[in-house]
Amino acid sequence: MSTQRVRRLPLRGADLVLVAMQALWKREGVSNNTLMAVQCDGPLDPARIRRALHCLLDYCPWPAARLRRRLPWGQLHWAAGPRAALATPPIRHKRLGPLEALHAELEAELNLAIDPRREPPLRVAILDSASDAAGPQSTIVVTWFHPLMDPRGGQNLLAHLSHLDEADGRAPWGDSPPVFVTEPDPRPLKERGRLGRSSQRYMRTLVPEAPVSPGTGLTAPGRVRFEQASFIGDDHGLGGVHSTREICWRLALVGRTMADLWRRRGLPDLRFLVPVSVDLRPKGEPGATFGNVLGFHFARFKPSETADVDRLALALRHQMTDALRDGQIDANAVAMEFLKYRPLSLMLRDLPGMATRETFSFNCADLGDFPPALEKLFGRRVVNAYHAPSVLPRPGIGVFFNRCGIKNNLVVSWIEGAMQIEEVKRIIEAIREGMGWRTAR
Repeated sequence: MSTQRVRRLPLRGADLVLVAMQALWKREGVSNNTLMAVQCDGPLDPARIRRALHCLLDYCPWPAARLRRRLPWGQLHWAAGPRAALATPPIRHKRLGPLEALHAELEAELNLAIDPRREPPLRVAILDSASDAAGPQSTIVVTWFHPLMDPRGGQNLLAHLSHLDEADGRAPWGDSPPVFVTEPDPRPLKERGRLGRSSQRYMRTLVPEAPVSPGTGLTAPGRVRFEQASFIGDDHGLGGVHSTREICWRLALVGRTMADLWRRRGLPDLRFLVPVSVDLRPKGEPGATFGNVLGFHFARFKPSETADVDRLALALRHQMTDALRDGQIDANAVAMEFLKYRPLSLMLRDLPGMATRETFSFNCADLGDFPPALEKLFGRRVVNAYHAPSVLPRPGIGVFFNRCGIKNNLVVSWIEGAMQIEEVKRIIEAIREGMGWRTAR
């Protein structure tokens, strides 16, 4: 890429963590993809989506950028040339036939790893399928290199494409284009340095020893797999005592299902270490599209403490409250920004267990509601939407919630060799039962 008129976007701290975690498994060629699948009530016109994505590059180059680092110790960044040099990311259209073929196609998308140094960091597929009950349908699948953006950023991207489609050639945003990226932290270096050092000290005290996970001992990881199920049901506990939509309650329930897996496998009663993402965008605003705009809290609890979900949820709530009060989540976000000064091999050195690539016990996240503003896309009604992130061989499993309309979606991603399909189905059923959900038709 020519050095003239090159635009650069530094990776955010959370982006750097995702790059560094994938680098732990470089020899195994592990995918760092994540995808968003949006099912519509009829066939879509790929040309409309292609035009919208092409038009987006007039306002924002990052979907067509490449990952660069000018020196081995230089700053990782997205680099994009002038508009005339930008190529629209690939858009694929495929007719699958029966609806059952869709899942295999989505798993193939997750496993076809994007190399952002040589190709665009995202791609789009329009997959047509049909069922006797619903007739012909299209699913928009946006797959991206995870450090490019988080799930909310993916939803923002889709909202921008929809807006450009509806503008139909007119000036889409007038004089006020959306915020595509966040501004740098304005605080003085001295203050940010103090916060970063305090977070570094905190990270080293999280757990006394490296965590174990379903992927512990795995030396030859297989493909990324995922299972998705949709449910309907009340989102509030009995008598309104607790909300089962709260991340602490859901994490406690997932923790109980993991403790059952631990018992079945005879794994030790060491503390779980689970990262809990916190969205740093201003509340009530769409916020930035590109970059993982996240800070992290780290939940800790033992498998033996999971029998009473309500009690554990209260303890996890207190942990998070303490972390917020003590400024640990803000300090974590600041500390991650300083990772740009380290080589990839040293970015994660403050995590316990790095010598054996044992990062966390499992992943768990509530990705929130699919925006009501996206209930219609490219002339079709959205009937469901969910995210399916890939996971690393260790921990080897992740449980992800989201909601679209009345549907509660549950996605369990795992690595072949770390988990068996029977174990995954047992986890899904235990969560469904614990949530009081019933299968959506």
